[in-house]
Amino acid sequence: MPTVEGARGVRVADVAAAAGVSPATASKVLNNTGQLRESTRRRVREAATALGYARAPARALGGSRTITVALLTGDSIGRFSLPILLGAENALSAGRIMVLLCDSRDDPLREQHYVRELLARRVDGIIVTGQRTEPRDPVDVELPVVYAFAPSSRQTDCSVVPDDVAGARLVHDHLASLGRERIAHVTGPLDHLSARTRADALAACATASGHPLVRDPMHGQWSEAWGRAATDVLLSQHGDGLDAIACGNDQIARGATERLRERGVRVPADVAVTGFDDWEMMAEGARPPLTTVDLRLGEIGRRSAELLVAAMRGEPRHGVERVPPRLVTRGSTLDGA
Repeated sequence: MPTVEGARGVRVADVAAAAGVSPATASKVLNNTGQLRESTRRRVREAATALGYARAPARALGGSRTITVALLTGDSIGRFSLPILLGAENALSAGRIMVLLCDSRDDPLREQHYVRELLARRVDGIIVTGQRTEPRDPVDVELPVVYAFAPSSRQTDCSVVPDDVAGARLVHDHLASLGRERIAHVTGPLDHLSARTRADALAACATASGHPLVRDPMHGQWSEAWGRAATDVLLSQHGDGLDAIACGNDQIARGATERLRERGVRVPADVAVTGFDDWEMMAEGARPPLTTVDLRLGEIGRRSAELLVAAMRGEPRHGVERVPPRLVTRGSTLDGA
């Protein structure tokens, strides 16, 4: 178990010995986690106060010692983790906090190796992120952990995630404000939580508006090729009156705009197209540039860092916090934009 020092070198083990509990139990009390008796929590807190440990995290974060935080990611491509890292680093750089990046490449064994190394190096906290929004197994360590983008499956943990439901609502309301009433949805694999969440939310908004989607959401790959193929199906089956294609990500949307243009359909005059994620390379490179949803990954990183620092100060938060997205409007829905 890692040794964590408090005031004047006081360790979790010292607090545990004074309270007559195990170091693991003392750590849970100090981090406000676990299911423990109130009498046990009170005994540990009293011992920590007597030894001066409880005040140590706040002094360390504002004092002379350099704090080390690890960002543990399974997103080897970096599409989601790098903006989150930059957001976290911006928030942490104002203090004496160093950030270490560890890429597990979505390999559980590699992740376990990194966790062991981080504990050996006595990092002060960990931000865990990944490339999908499915809840993941928690990293079971006795130090503060915050989950960014990929939430923990343990409800008592602290997770910061994008609000895909709000993003789908932004897309629908934007298209509806332009008078688009025959909307189709083309998105990613059915076994991806983000694809299902966005599809369900968009379909619910469309139904509530009195203009349901022209067909059930179309699930396929997160690729331009799927966007092109799905667009062919939509034009052949729903061409008359189809006036918008809301896509589950920017790659699909770029493929859709390309195929519409090749088939002589004007974007956005005839059919408006929206993406999701605001991957700048894709969104700006499309013809016309894509209206899309910015997940505000940097804000997810910044907020995760804030919550991690709070936990290191002995003020942990629990549950899932959703970061509201924003709509970025461009030429795929607005002429001349």
